[in-house]
This record gives sequence, structure tokens and C-alpha cells, in this order.
Amino acid sequence: MIGDNIVVRHFGMTLAACVGLLALGLAPATAEPMRPVAVVELFTSQGCSSCPPADLLMGELATNDQLIVLTMPVNIWDYLGWRDTLATPENTSRQRGYSEARGDRSVYTPQVVINGREHMVGSNAKAIEAHIAVAAAEGGLKVPVSVERIGDLLRVDIPAYDQPTRKAVIWLALYERTREVPIKRGENEGQKITYTNVVRRLQPLGMWKGEAKTVEVPLAVNERSGSIGCAVMIQVDSSGRPGPILGAAVLATLSN
Repeated sequence: MIGDNIVVRHFGMTLAACVGLLALGLAPATAEPMRPVAVVELFTSQGCSSCPPADLLMGELATNDQLIVLTMPVNIWDYLGWRDTLATPENTSRQRGYSEARGDRSVYTPQVVINGREHMVGSNAKAIEAHIAVAAAEGGLKVPVSVERIGDLLRVDIPAYDQPTRKAVIWLALYERTREVPIKRGENEGQKITYTNVVRRLQPLGMWKGEAKTVEVPLAVNERSGSIGCAVMIQVDSSGRPGPILGAAVLATLSN
């Protein structure tokens, strides 16, 4: 949790224009999976009074199809009087892994991590915009990834990558596209907060070292839904902790 001296503003046309124009340079000469500009992860908590502006901002960012926006509810503030109803141990562990990889002494909310590298206050729209613009100027994520549903399976395809690649993990994140939660106690008591792309299942699908690879994952019945989407991330493994994201893809709905 952070103090109240945070920057919150509406992105409006600034970010959309910036990312949209820079993304023109990402269009490949031949057909291949789209490479997003950035993966934006928000670590948030229902018990954090500073988090609602960041939660709202994620809803705005998620409308940009050059970004993959994921909300990761964590349980680090459950002791303050309200148990986060969406937090998972996997999300909490992921945030702590980022912190350990950077050598930070602690974690905080709301926290945004962009492409597994840069972190900032999750409601600081100006800082987030700046880092996304840098990622776009660098050409976005480097490894093209595709994901599709085939019957009861998710199929992930990763092409061979001819540049030196450290060991990476293939991550699957299944998310609820939107969830509204009434908060009955704690610092946000009385508020009804809407969360966007809330990660409910986060799991590794295997390792990747630059080779062409296909992975198929079975979907539970309740996951084959129009309210459920998924993201796949190829992420450098930093001594068992999450590092830079090399490539990613999203499937906005898992319905037929």
C-alpha cells in the first residue's frame, strides 16, 4: 500500500495515439502472430485504499489491443480487516518473485510491472504511459506467439527464435474479463469496485529455449466461457523468479 500522493489522469488520445502510431512499425511483411507492445500486470488488493484508481485505469488500458492487461489480486493486506475475495497464492507469489529478482526489500500495492521489467505505482498514468511508449519504440515484444482454442483444448504455438535466448517459462493466465466486487469491511468499505482481466488461474506450461514448440492444455468446462479469456507469456526465468517477458499472446474469450 502506498500514500495518497499519486498521479491519476485519463489517458485519452495521448496513449492511444502514441501506441497506435508506433505499432505501425510492428506490422510484419508476411503473416505471423501479432506481437503486442506490452504486458501490463497490476498487483492490487481489495484492502488497499490506494488501489481503486489503479483498478479503474486498467479498465481503460484494456481497451487498447496493443496491450495485454492482467489484474493480479494479492492477499498481502488481508490482515487489515477485509480478505480479498479474488486473491490467489500464485498471484502473491509472482509479485514477491518480481521483488526478489530486483532485490527489493518489500512489495506494495497498487504496483504495475511492464513486460516483466519496469515497475511503478499502478495509478501513476504518466509513468505507465512513458514506459509503454518506450516499449513501443523498441518494437514491442520480440517473440511472436499464437494461442487458439481447438475443441476442449488451448493450443499455444511458438516459432523458433534465432537470437540467443536464455531459459524461459511458458506461462498461462486464465482471467475473468470483468468482475464487480462490493467491499464490506476494511479501508474500501462501502465501495463497489470493478476489476478487469482478473487472473484466476496462473500456471507454467513448460520451458522454452528458442526452439519451435507447440503446447496443448485441456480446459475445464467452466473455463470454456465468453466471460473467460487467456494470455500466454514467454518469460525469462531468473533463478526461479520471473524476468523479462519475451513474447505474449491473448485470446479474449474462450467461448466457441
